Amino acid sequence: MDLTATVAKMQIGIFSSTSNGTIDDIISEAKLVEQDGFFSYWMSQIFSHDALTVLALVGRSVPRIELGTSVVPTYPRHPMMIAQQSHTVNAAIDGRLCLGIGLSHKVVIEGMMGMSFDKPVRHLREYLSILGPLSKTQKVSFSGEVYTTHAELAIAGAKPFGIVVAALGEQMLRLTAAMADGTLTWCTGPKTLASHVVPTIRTAAKELGRPTPRVIAALPVCVTKDVAGSRERAAKVFAIYGQLPSYRAMLDHEGVAGPAEIGIFGSASEVVDRISDLDAIGVTDFAAAEFGATPDEVANTRAALKSLL
Repeated sequence: MDLTATVAKMQIGIFSSTSNGTIDDIISEAKLVEQDGFFSYWMSQIFSHDALTVLALVGRSVPRIELGTSVVPTYPRHPMMIAQQSHTVNAAIDGRLCLGIGLSHKVVIEGMMGMSFDKPVRHLREYLSILGPLSKTQKVSFSGEVYTTHAELAIAGAKPFGIVVAALGEQMLRLTAAMADGTLTWCTGPKTLASHVVPTIRTAAKELGRPTPRVIAALPVCVTKDVAGSRERAAKVFAIYGQLPSYRAMLDHEGVAGPAEIGIFGSASEVVDRISDLDAIGVTDFAAAEFGATPDEVANTRAALKSLL
């Protein structure tokens, strides 16, 4: 299976809901995702487990599906080091890694880590200038304003791995089209995907003669009879995302007050229809963040997602 190829039909994956659990919890969840026939399994990188390390373990028990990070912040890790770690993980899981990276947020990088969040577009361009060749097992020779690297990696079993960027703004999308395999979005609704994300990244790629990029959209999903209750719960769980500038810009573009309003909540047929609509606007992959609150909601949400396979 060529995990970096453009797909003809939108692929369905699952966003981990146990990333704050134990390693065994995560492996069990990923096993079920694979058994249920999904294309991919995505791990977040926030303040719990290191996503790449976990996926190396997951991939030894889950042998077939794509495993991706959503997303590893760039600023704390030198691009050569993340390339080395990613190649090690990719060798352990037989070439099924999709490395999702992102800038994170100023409040995290500067406020929590005490690092500079200066000139993020320049940072990403230089970062990908090093990570890109190394991801393809090539030697890199690059001298920039922030990063300079003249090196190559020699990792037994290394295979090229795909790179997607959590790119939302126009400059970041155009840069991603030029230097990565696609984008992975969160808190970005269908109107914004259709009018901004998909056309911006696809047009930029076409102008550069690059392959059609992946657009991996992640949204909360719940099959429920209590849509108002799900939205109320989502408003609390996802409140922080409505306050972070990059996500706030996408929510404003969508014309909604907060993340709860772009959650895919409703009957099974409504959920299936709304996810299917994303295919028509050019989303290549959908990563469902399952949001059921009761056993029935959990089971019915998974059943609806399986019906899309």
